[in-house]
Amino acid sequence: MCTAVSFLTKDHYFGRNLDLEFSYHETITITPRKYPFVFKNGEQLKNHYAIIGMAYVVKEYPLYYDATNEKGLSVAGLNFPNMAVYQEPSENKINLGSYEFIPWLLCKYGSVAEVKEVLNDIQIANYHFSEELPASPLHFIISDKTESIVVEPVKEGLKVYDNPIGVLTNNPDFNYHLMNVSNYMNVTREEVRNQFAEGLELKPYSRGMGGIGLPGDLSSASRFIKASFTKWNSVCNDTEEESVTQFFHILDSVYQQKGCCRVGKKFEYTIYSSCCNTDKGIYYYKTYENNQITAVDLRKENMDSEILKLYPLIQTQQIKYQN
Repeated sequence: MCTAVSFLTKDHYFGRNLDLEFSYHETITITPRKYPFVFKNGEQLKNHYAIIGMAYVVKEYPLYYDATNEKGLSVAGLNFPNMAVYQEPSENKINLGSYEFIPWLLCKYGSVAEVKEVLNDIQIANYHFSEELPASPLHFIISDKTESIVVEPVKEGLKVYDNPIGVLTNNPDFNYHLMNVSNYMNVTREEVRNQFAEGLELKPYSRGMGGIGLPGDLSSASRFIKASFTKWNSVCNDTEEESVTQFFHILDSVYQQKGCCRVGKKFEYTIYSSCCNTDKGIYYYKTYENNQITAVDLRKENMDSEILKLYPLIQTQQIKYQN
């Protein structure tokens, strides 16, 4: 499963944990403006916004997990099993495969407001990339510096939710997550006082007791609450270094360690964590094997190229010795 976050200090930051039991050998992938995108519906884009993000590249096609374009619009696809429904292609809609949704939006649009205007015309069709790579069940968080939305393909079509919290995990649907937050209204970062009974003399015996009730398990609903609480109570200065560091600390609050969530004969774990400064186009990441923060800068590349630029993830732990 996964957790995605939209976070604002002086700049806007967007990223996610990818939690799975296996890796597709994903890479930091830069799609320049003149890379030719060909979509299943026959549309071709030979000139578009440049994109940076994490992708599994197959036959020179970037299957993006999360990405940001040069205008600062960001999209991430998160697992939505047993709930995502993809439609039969329709002549009355713009038909996109689930794997095409992220690049199609990022190629064309520079803000959430622009995306909102076209979502009624779109449906996610039951297109598969290939026989070996069938469509994954996904829902999406779409963010820029001013707002965030969630898009969920269900039986009725695309459901679109405003996302005032700026967090997304997995099942159930986003409407449930918004409602579920109200169950934790009494959780606080402040020092606690006795509200149990006026006639009892009760005193706190530890710091942090205001957080009693915050979930600590790995379920989607619990990760949504924990990440939301951590984000909204986050305190940091607005320098780049402190903002990026704090963003990863927010994601670390729902980090999954190998061995804690069995999936068949394997274990789900946080394969990578990402953080993109969407104003500057700098994509930061760390992996399960290497928790040093590494960065790739979109604007240091030739954004008018026609060829994808790939940066393999640095997987070996980087340790700095001081003596």
